[in-house]
Amino acid sequence: MRINSKVIQASCLTVALTLSSATQAALNVFACEPEYAALVHELAPEANIYSATTAMQDPHQVQARPSLIAKMRQADLVVCAGADLEVGWLPMLQMKSANAKVRSTDQGLFFAADHIETLDRLESVDRSMGDVHAKGNPHLHFDPERLLKVAEALHLKLVQLEPDSKTQYDAALADFSARWQAAMLKWQALAAPLKGQKVIAYHSSFRYLFNWLGIEQVGDLEPKPGLAPTTAHLAELQHRAQQGDVMAIIVASYQDERGAHWLGERATLPVQVLPMSVGGNEDSDDLFSLYQSVITLLLSYSQP
Repeated sequence: MRINSKVIQASCLTVALTLSSATQAALNVFACEPEYAALVHELAPEANIYSATTAMQDPHQVQARPSLIAKMRQADLVVCAGADLEVGWLPMLQMKSANAKVRSTDQGLFFAADHIETLDRLESVDRSMGDVHAKGNPHLHFDPERLLKVAEALHLKLVQLEPDSKTQYDAALADFSARWQAAMLKWQALAAPLKGQKVIAYHSSFRYLFNWLGIEQVGDLEPKPGLAPTTAHLAELQHRAQQGDVMAIIVASYQDERGAHWLGERATLPVQVLPMSVGGNEDSDDLFSLYQSVITLLLSYSQP
C-alpha cells in the first residue's frame, strides 16, 4: 500500500509541534522558598517547579547540597526573595551549577525584592547590628499588595523567557490577580479586629504581615537579629509583658520555640506558631490558604 508523502509530512509536523509545545511548557523553575514555588505554580502551572527550602527551614541558612546544585544546573529560571536573604548560599549554588542562564537578572534570575519597595532599608550595616539586611526586610510575601506586584513582574520574566507562551501566561496572571484581589478584600474584613493589637515576636519574620494588618510588634525575642534569646533579654520582655496589653507571642514555623515558651509561662501569654510559608502547617497548601490560616490563628488571640 502506497502511503501519501504529504500525509507523512503532515503527521511528522504535528508530532514535531506537539513535542515542541511540550518542551516549551516544561520550564524548569528553581524557587529558593516555597512561597515563590507556589507563586510560580499560579502563573505557570505547567512548569516543573522545585523548592530549595521548606517552611520548616530557615531560608537564611541553607547548605549547598549536591541535590540543590543538580536542580539549579537544570533550571531555566531561579526565583528568590532577594534583599540578600539567600546571600549565604545562592552564589555558591550558582557557581557550582555552572548554569550561565541563572546568574543574571537580565536572563533567568529573578529577585522578588527588586520589584517592590521593601520595609526597613538601611543606609549602612555593620556586624554589631546583627543579622540585618541593608536592602530591607526580605520576608515580603506576607504583604498581599506587594506580592501582587511581584506576580506582575514575574509574569513579565516568564514572557521574556517564553514569548510564544505569552497568551497562556497573560491568562494565568489575569486569573490569579482577580482571585487574589477578591481574597484581599475578604482578608481585610476578616482581620479588622487585629488592628492595634500588640505582640512579641521572633525576629522580624512577620514584619510585612503586621504592617499590613496594623499589628504592633512591641518586643523581639532576639536581643539582636540572628542571636538566640538570652535569659536577661527574656526577663526584659517579661517586664514589658506585665503591662497587660500583649496579645500573644508569635514564632515562625522554623524558629526555636524554647525562648517563647519560657517567656509565655512566666508572662502568662499564649505562644502561637505561625506558618512562615506554604506547607508550614496542615492548612497552608497554597498562598491563599497560607494567608487564611495565619489570619485565623491570630484572630483566636485578639483582645477586645
